[in-house]
Amino acid sequence: MNNKLFVGGIAWATTEEGLKELFGQVGNVVEVKIIVDRMTGKSRGFGFVTMETEEEAEKAIKEFNGKDLDGRALVVNAAKPQENRQ
Repeated sequence: MNNKLFVGGIAWATTEEGLKELFGQVGNVVEVKIIVDRMTGKSRGFGFVTMETEEEAEKAIKEFNGKDLDGRALVVNAAKPQENRQ
């Protein structure tokens, strides 16, 4: 496992700062990125959070998978490497 987490089920109202604050409860957050639509600039409902250590990442999965944030249940698991798109 690595330190990068996939976070799905993100409400449109949720900000990167809000995610950083939440995940900061279980460890040191290195980076937060909510993926946005290129055309509209709106959240696509998912993003990535990178924790400082694998242990913190595992703790975040246990703590926040299924947790309600801004009215939506989060899906949190280890991020998979991006596949090449052709």
